[in-house]
Amino acid sequence: MAGLVLGTLAWSGNALIARASAGILPPVGLSFWRWTTALALLLPFTALGLWRHRQVLLQHRWQVLVLAALSISTYNTLLYLAAQSTTAINITLVNTGLPVAAFIWSLIILREWPTRSTLLGAMLSFAGLLLILMRGEPQTVLALEFNPGDLIMVIAVLAWGLYSVLLRRWMLPVPGLVQLAAMLLCGIPLLFPFYLWELSHTGPIALTLHAAGAIAYTAVMASLVAYLAWNNGVKVLGPGTASLFSYLMPVFTALLGVLLLGEVLHWYHLVGGMLTFLGLLLATWETRKR
Repeated sequence: MAGLVLGTLAWSGNALIARASAGILPPVGLSFWRWTTALALLLPFTALGLWRHRQVLLQHRWQVLVLAALSISTYNTLLYLAAQSTTAINITLVNTGLPVAAFIWSLIILREWPTRSTLLGAMLSFAGLLLILMRGEPQTVLALEFNPGDLIMVIAVLAWGLYSVLLRRWMLPVPGLVQLAAMLLCGIPLLFPFYLWELSHTGPIALTLHAAGAIAYTAVMASLVAYLAWNNGVKVLGPGTASLFSYLMPVFTALLGVLLLGEVLHWYHLVGGMLTFLGLLLATWETRKR
């Protein structure tokens, strides 16, 4: 559970960076260099493991390729693309559809129904989320505007929900770091043609402190730390329950806005965050009792 909280916190920062980098860093370029940097950092620790588990990875090569395509190549690239035309709050709002996507894919692929405590916890967490999004005023929801970037995020959420379910379905018998490295080795080449196409239209990324910082954060925290935490959480709690932790993103986004952007912390942040966290405790209660 702690790992999923850490992963969600890292991805909250990723959403803020995606929006802050809109118009400065091209979306595919940010995604490509994020994953390339992450692979360069990971390979020294996983090269031997990749070689030792090469037979298993080759045996499950299609599963690794599909997982890499859905997560490495698709989800985050679409998120960065969506950030070019929508707000961070809208990205966060659409991303809360992840539990629904995961439950639907779980029903179709795994034939798993959520437990009563999971459903009650999801409802409580969603209530806390709505309180934050409405800023304590219900009419605020009516003022939200949606655009093509939000539709892109819907596709991204569907892809991530499917990835989470397939990750549980296949359960590759290799260490987490080795699996992540294998996915990077498959996902980056899939992304490369799109990066070349974007490069021909936008030119190379300007090497600035902003660009370097964005790539460094996304490579370390939003890639290595968050992915390892998420993958382990999915294996322990299952995709449906793990996906509920996406409800923490608006909470963390609000807190990061207070700490980094000087925004004001309101009562609905505190109450909504508490409801969200209590809902997650309830949703994971049966799993933690085992």
